[in-house]
Amino acid sequence: MNRRLVSSILGIFLALALAGILLLIEGYNPLRTYSALFQYSVFDIFALASTLKNSVPLILTGLSASIAFGSGVDNLGQPGQLLLGALFATLGGLYIDLPAYITLPILVMLAMLGGALWSLLAALSRTVFGMSEFIVTLMLNIIADFFTAWAITYPFMDPEAYSPMTPRILEVAQMIEFGEFNTSSLFIPALFLVSWFILHRTKTGYEWRMMGQNFLFARIGGSQPDKNFIRVMLFSGALAGLAGGLLVMAGPHRFLKGLGGNYAWDGVMIAVVAANNLIATIFYGFFIGALQTGAIGMELITDVPREFTMMVQAIILLVVVASREYFNLALEKIRVRRQTRERQA
Repeated sequence: MNRRLVSSILGIFLALALAGILLLIEGYNPLRTYSALFQYSVFDIFALASTLKNSVPLILTGLSASIAFGSGVDNLGQPGQLLLGALFATLGGLYIDLPAYITLPILVMLAMLGGALWSLLAALSRTVFGMSEFIVTLMLNIIADFFTAWAITYPFMDPEAYSPMTPRILEVAQMIEFGEFNTSSLFIPALFLVSWFILHRTKTGYEWRMMGQNFLFARIGGSQPDKNFIRVMLFSGALAGLAGGLLVMAGPHRFLKGLGGNYAWDGVMIAVVAANNLIATIFYGFFIGALQTGAIGMELITDVPREFTMMVQAIILLVVVASREYFNLALEKIRVRRQTRERQA
């Protein structure tokens, strides 16, 4: 695990160095640019709180993709599952007027239910009709996009709005804030622990991991591939749905057109960069969240376009994935040489 973390950090530093060279070529000061970028994302209480809040959907969709890919399931439906989770939570937030300590758990469950039901459609398409979940989940993303656009344009549109959006959810349905910090960020450690416990301390999680590493071994060993496939789809879909629900509940407190943006696809990218490792997923999710949060402040201070951060994300993806094995091999050689010297001594 330490070796993976070190190789990840080395990959990020290499990616930032390459991006800095491109900044120099374009006539910008890399040190000033990076200073402004991180000043407006982590080196200030308000900025750090914003980064944590913005990292929640990134990390949850990243965990969704990591668990699915690590289990050998090609679930690329996180964008659609996020939208359905957001819609379910929004509708609950509009009509459930109970005390906050009752309303908030209900909305969390509704968001997870929305994502899980949408992923279940893809799961049943494969188990019943033999269709590829890779294709079905991609197609369901488009259907979810159009369906939610219809929902916020006609039956649930705010009559006082000039563009498609729902009314604001009730105050009891909004995530609580302590100072600058939104309590939605508390779901990150909680769901990491739940996911880790399921994967590493339960029989079901062991079967999921074996299914991802060696499907034939898992099948011969007595696991039930179809049942485990459906369980993985439901769990990963629930995580993506919760990302959408928390996105609404933490703000803007309504379902807007274009809600979610690229959060879900960025989450898939994070899972790829993290090699489906849960800890690395949280690390990269927070880092990408910091880049996206600091982009506006960086643009104001240095005149570097905010699109620069998208380029940095792309470079990180390419560099980290391409250099991962090289760094792991180099670190392993260093470890072996150190152990050899210690034995000789």
